[in-house]
Amino acid sequence: MSHAAGLVRRVALTATAVIAATLASQSAMAEDINVRFSWKLKGEYGFFYLGEQKGLYKDAGLTLKLGEGAGAQAALGALIQGQEDVVVLPGIFAISAIQKGMPVKIIALYQPTTPIALISHPEKPVKTPKDLEGKTVAHAVGETGTSYLSAFCDINKVDCGKVKKIQMDAQSRVPQFLQKQVDVVSVYRTNDLPVLEERTGTTFPTLDLPEYGLGVPGLALVASNSGIEKKGATLRKFLTANAKAIDMTRADPAGATAVLKGVWQGGPSDKVIQKQIEATSASMPNPDGKPVGWIDEKVVSNAIELIKLDEDIGGVKPLSSFYTNELLKQ
Repeated sequence: MSHAAGLVRRVALTATAVIAATLASQSAMAEDINVRFSWKLKGEYGFFYLGEQKGLYKDAGLTLKLGEGAGAQAALGALIQGQEDVVVLPGIFAISAIQKGMPVKIIALYQPTTPIALISHPEKPVKTPKDLEGKTVAHAVGETGTSYLSAFCDINKVDCGKVKKIQMDAQSRVPQFLQKQVDVVSVYRTNDLPVLEERTGTTFPTLDLPEYGLGVPGLALVASNSGIEKKGATLRKFLTANAKAIDMTRADPAGATAVLKGVWQGGPSDKVIQKQIEATSASMPNPDGKPVGWIDEKVVSNAIELIKLDEDIGGVKPLSSFYTNELLKQ
């Protein structure tokens, strides 16, 4: 080997070593961010996985750790105990927990209105609010779709005295509906509805609750007050990466489907997952001049009024106790 060739080789090896050392250093400096869902995997979470696969969180200097959950209360408990940095859960549950004294805040609200609907049997369709009169409705404690049925009736001038809510275990609602023991059940358009329609081969008559005035805050990110104080910069980077992941998912739902399918053992078909992902993207608005996830004070105050209808909450905390937009500001 000539002297010149040897020199070139040594320079190349040195450059490779420098690049490797730089990457190792960046990896060492990456900050962990632990994110816990309030439930098992579903299409709503697809943008996190696509963003991770495309390196958006890594590029932001983050090591993203995602975990399934077993309910909003368990997720919030883990957050307070410092086991998680962020939990993903329905905003209405977070608002209720904060009103009861839990030291947490909503840091992003991706669904100002939960994409929830009431479905019925084709032979006894419920297509307008008035059609609910004379029907039986499955209800479980804490269930978003029917907990605020009285408010929905008031908004739409329905006689709720003629609507029979049958209380049952949350896991029994859909089976009871499919067995035609009840006329109506609530479902998420972003989760249950595509699964049910594929499983049964039925297109169910659907009553869209937001379309008729029931706005219940949905998909939200929540952090503890102490976490916001200590890891604010990390959370800001996380939210910025999320915005990019959401845009990417809107543009490539099939790609997000493939990535989520790869980690979802025993999940539904690709068709169902993609429908869930597309419905989720459609439910997340981009407020004019504001980043995705921006929290409108009115949405929070309206949610508190809804909660008041369902339970005695005492004196309402200042609205600033419930959320912050500071981490979304660029």
